[in-house]
Amino acid sequence: MKFNTKALLGAAAVALIAGSASAADLTCLITKNNTNPFFVKMKEGAEAKAKEMGMDFQAYAGEKDGDAAPQITAVENCIAAGAKGILITPSNDSVGPALKDARAAGILVIALDTPLADPEAQDMTFATDNFEAGLLIGKWAAATLGEEGAKNAKIGMLDINKDNISVDVARDTGFLKGFGIEVPDLKVMGSETDPRVIGHESSGANPEGGVTSVENLLAKNPDMNVVYTINEPAAEGAYQALKKAGKEAGVLIVSVDGGCPGIASVKSGVIGATSQQYPLLMASKGVEAIAAFAKDGTKPAASDGLTFFNTGVNLVTDKPAAGVESIDSTKGTELCWG
Repeated sequence: MKFNTKALLGAAAVALIAGSASAADLTCLITKNNTNPFFVKMKEGAEAKAKEMGMDFQAYAGEKDGDAAPQITAVENCIAAGAKGILITPSNDSVGPALKDARAAGILVIALDTPLADPEAQDMTFATDNFEAGLLIGKWAAATLGEEGAKNAKIGMLDINKDNISVDVARDTGFLKGFGIEVPDLKVMGSETDPRVIGHESSGANPEGGVTSVENLLAKNPDMNVVYTINEPAAEGAYQALKKAGKEAGVLIVSVDGGCPGIASVKSGVIGATSQQYPLLMASKGVEAIAAFAKDGTKPAASDGLTFFNTGVNLVTDKPAAGVESIDSTKGTELCWG
């Protein structure tokens, strides 16, 4: 198979194109960035599955979470190329209109990990139940602190940004609900009024943002003892900031992802617990659905007839808490990625 490279229209995006099959068999993958291990592994899985099924493959990525413009350009390029299907982890809902154009052009659109708010913007979603992922780490944190400790907790929230991206909202509000905090609006971050929440900071879902976010939260309340992080790269930065401040020993860090570096951080005690998700399964299921659609026009549907396929989640911790089902870091390492 011959490999070619093609530049996206837009300097902020990267396109890697493999294969020489006909455009009728083309699958596009569009991720939020090409540096987060989650998206790197998703690309590897999608590319391998596309090759296995004899399909052409193109992968596009923005530079950072929330970077929608290059994703829109990528969608337009995939439409122009006559793609049969698009797999996308949308940066935010502004990508929706372009995806609706793709569907109108007869392209199967599948959201991976992050469903769009507009149900007409995608045919199907293959993803973790992100609310459940947040719920698990929230329950674990509360149980680990105990009734009195949870009642007096001081919690810092490290989100992606302020755009209320579905995956961001679901993990954030799921964590708070699991911890036992009332959340009036599950569709908006920050609707809670519980004084235990110090604040919400935008981490950009990366280590640098994690550092800055924790520094800001410690400035608000130096007694912070729980840090929720949108993902493990943000958790890495959170720990760096806590260690620099000499406060790493007394703070619980919880996260979501389940990549091999994150599971190693659970094993070493840097992260107390993380909810492990499975990007390879998301990617392979998505490519299989596009292959079926290319063959005979069959569109995917979950067993219950809905348009959301839950690819599963496990809480990983070496400090199990009563009433919260979990696996340890040894098992987590067997299942991890990246």
